[in-house]
Amino acid sequence: MIKNKGEFIKGLVLAVTFFIVLAIMFSPLFGGLNAMEAADQLFNSISKGSTQYIGGLIKKNDAYKGKAVTVNLKFKDDKSAETAAKLLSTAGAKPTQQASGVAVSADLGQILDACLKDSEAMFNNKEDVVKQKYGLPGREALFTWWNLLKEVDKDLTRQKLFKESAFVQEVIKKGVEPGYNYFGVVSEHASSKVGILTFSLVFYVVYTLWWGIAVLWLCEGVGLQMKAGVKKEV
Repeated sequence: MIKNKGEFIKGLVLAVTFFIVLAIMFSPLFGGLNAMEAADQLFNSISKGSTQYIGGLIKKNDAYKGKAVTVNLKFKDDKSAETAAKLLSTAGAKPTQQASGVAVSADLGQILDACLKDSEAMFNNKEDVVKQKYGLPGREALFTWWNLLKEVDKDLTRQKLFKESAFVQEVIKKGVEPGYNYFGVVSEHASSKVGILTFSLVFYVVYTLWWGIAVLWLCEGVGLQMKAGVKKEV
């Protein structure tokens, strides 16, 4: 079956070593993480530095302080509504809980300011600040803010308060979500990780070619070759 022993052996060696390296990559040898988890942590750390929008949003929110709004918020259950009411009360609003819904008349800028400061604390890995305010895990508080602001956005849109609605969406995307997603991640600058970034890129290219060449040589070893088709003249 093997028609080209030399090519087949080279392909087999490459294939075996490819899977040995793959097994090493899936082992927790990188500070208790496997290679994929370590790489994910590295790139999250570097990307965190480019997603710090919260400070700018806090300044932009000054334009919405004193803007009174009345909104009706709907939640999936009573517990979610109760938690949302707690956040709003702490922010200085006076919500009225109605089963799985919350009605509130409040200063929009005041609510958003509280939300942004919670998001900033979590983004900077200061969960204790949020825990002390609400008696809740930081991520649970931010998830509640996320649901709450989604409902605020819906009601503002229904009222045709499109400018306010657009800013609430911006707070969700550039404030709450980064605060939630990057909690626990240590920020790194790409300039301080040039060596490992270069290695990761080169390794990715080499490892991809490694498998491709292994398959090519194995195929040639058993006599499989790609040849251009012959055009038949009619």
